[in-house]
Amino acid sequence: MPETPPELPVEDGSTIDRRGFLRAAGMFSGTFAVGAAALRHQKNQKKGTPENARRATGARRPARASGVHPVTLPSGVSIPVADWVVEENARPGTLDWVVTYPGMLYGYCDHVSATQGEKVTLYVDAGSFPYHVELYRTGYYGGTGGRLVWTSSTLAGQAQPPPTVAPGTNMVECDWEPSLSVTIAPDWPPGYYLFKVVGDFAKSANGYVPLIVRDDTSHAAFTIMSAVTTSQAYNTWGGRSLYVGPGAAATRSRVVSYDRPYDGSAWGAPNFIGNEFPLLFLAESLGLDVTYTTDIDLHEQPALLTNHKCLISLGHDEYWSQVMRTAADDAVAAGVNVAFLGANAIYRHIRLEASPLGPNRHQVCYKTDFMEEDPLWNVDPAEVTADWPTGPMPRPEQTTIGSQYIDVGANAAMSIVNPGHWVFAGTGVTMNQSLPGVIFGEYDFYDRYLPGPDNVEILAHSPIKNRGPGRWSDMTYYTSPGGGGVLATGNAYFVYRLSNAPYIYPNLVPPAVPGVTSVFWRMMENVFSVFGSGPASASNPSVANWAYFTT
Repeated sequence: MPETPPELPVEDGSTIDRRGFLRAAGMFSGTFAVGAAALRHQKNQKKGTPENARRATGARRPARASGVHPVTLPSGVSIPVADWVVEENARPGTLDWVVTYPGMLYGYCDHVSATQGEKVTLYVDAGSFPYHVELYRTGYYGGTGGRLVWTSSTLAGQAQPPPTVAPGTNMVECDWEPSLSVTIAPDWPPGYYLFKVVGDFAKSANGYVPLIVRDDTSHAAFTIMSAVTTSQAYNTWGGRSLYVGPGAAATRSRVVSYDRPYDGSAWGAPNFIGNEFPLLFLAESLGLDVTYTTDIDLHEQPALLTNHKCLISLGHDEYWSQVMRTAADDAVAAGVNVAFLGANAIYRHIRLEASPLGPNRHQVCYKTDFMEEDPLWNVDPAEVTADWPTGPMPRPEQTTIGSQYIDVGANAAMSIVNPGHWVFAGTGVTMNQSLPGVIFGEYDFYDRYLPGPDNVEILAHSPIKNRGPGRWSDMTYYTSPGGGGVLATGNAYFVYRLSNAPYIYPNLVPPAVPGVTSVFWRMMENVFSVFGSGPASASNPSVANWAYFTT
C-alpha cells in the first residue's frame, strides 16, 4: 500500500482517511451543528427505538432466567442474545461522549485493555490548565451510543516533557508523570470505553484515551477485536509513525511505542469511529452475546479464542504477530468462525516487545522495504517483520483469510454474484446487482495463483475500474474441513457503511445509505445467526466457485 494515505470524502464535507480516522469539517473551527433530532433526544432521553435502528427488546423473546438464549428478530433470524447486554443498553445514554469542541488534549494509558478490579494509569499533558476526565462505555443506549460511568474531580494541569526519539529505530516515546489512576469497577461490564479528557477552561479542548474492558472468563458467542496494533502503526504523534517521518521514508519509525498519545485523528480514538463503532453499535442494539478484546490480548492469551464461536475482525486490522495468526488458524481448524469485516487484514508482520510501562508495548515492524535492518534478519527468518506476503519466508494472508490484499484507492460499487448464498438471505439482492459507494479505499481479491483454501466461494466480484483494468474486489467465504467458516468482505468500507445512528451527529456517524445499509445490517444478522451457532462447516459448508470469476 502507499505510504501516504489519501483522504476520502464524507457526505457532509468532512473527510475520512483510508484508516477510517475522522477529520470532521468545522470541528476545529469552534462550531458544531447539532441536529434538532439529536438535541430533542438528549433533552428528553427517549426510550424508544430510532426508526431505522433496532433493539433486542423489540424482538420476540420468551421470559427466561438471566443468561444467554436464542432470540428471533423481526426479520425471522435467530441470534444468541445475552441478557446483560440488553439490560446494559437499556440504561440511560448520552451524547456527551462525543467531542464537540475545538482543540485537543493529549493523553495515554498504561493499558490497552483491563479487567474488572485492575488499576489503569493515565498520563495527560494539559499544560497549566485545569481539566477533568469522564469515562464512557460505548454501545447502543437508545441510539445515543454511550453511557457515562465515571467522572474525576478537577485536576491541576501539568506540562509534560517532550518525547524522545530512539536512534536507529526512530521510535517516539514519552516518559511522562502519571496524572491519575482508575480502578475498573465491578459494575463496568466488558466493552469499548473512552476516557474523555475535558479542559475546564471554557471547555475549549478535549481528547480521547481508549480502553477495552475485557472479561477473560467469558464464553460469549462473539468476541469483537479492536485493532490497536493498526491504530498504533498509523499514529503520527511526535512526528513519526510506521509510515511517515520528518523527511524521506527512511526517517519513519521501525518501532512504535504505546507509551505516547494517539494523534488528533478522531481526537485520539483512531480506527474507532469509522472502522469499529458502527459494528458494535449494531451488535449491542440487538443484545448480541458478545465480549470485547484487542489484538494485543490475542497475542498475549491466544488460547482464549477457542472459548468463543466467532472472532470479529473489524474494518482495518492490518498488523498481526506470528502468535496472533497461528491462534486464528488453529481456532478455525478447531471450529471457531472468523468474520473479517474489512480489507488489508494480516498484511504486516509485527513483533511485540516490552516498554518501561509493561510487556508488549513496543511494536516492531520494519516492513519489506527495510526488512534487512531487522535484527532478526539471518537470525530468525520466520520472525522478520517484512510484509506477510513477502520477506524471507512469505506467507500470504490468503491462507488465513481466503482472499489477498491487492491495492488501495478503490471507488466502486459492490457487484453481487452469488445472491443465493446464506450471507444474503432476506436481503433481496439479485444477480449482478450493484450496491453503490461500497468499495472504497483498500480492497482484497481471491488470487488463484497464491496458496490458500481451495473451497473458496466468491459472493461479490466487483470491478475496480478507477484503479486500472483487471482489478476486482472479492467478498469470499470458505470453511475449514470439520472446522469453522471464514467470511471476508474484501473492502475497507463495509463497517463504515453499517453506520445507522440517527441521533448521533452526522459528521461523526454518517446517515444510513438507502439500499445499502439495510442490506448490510441484514447480512450481519445472518452472520450473527450462522457464526453464533457453531462451526460453519457443519451448517453451511462452502462450495468452491472461484474458478468462474478468476483467470
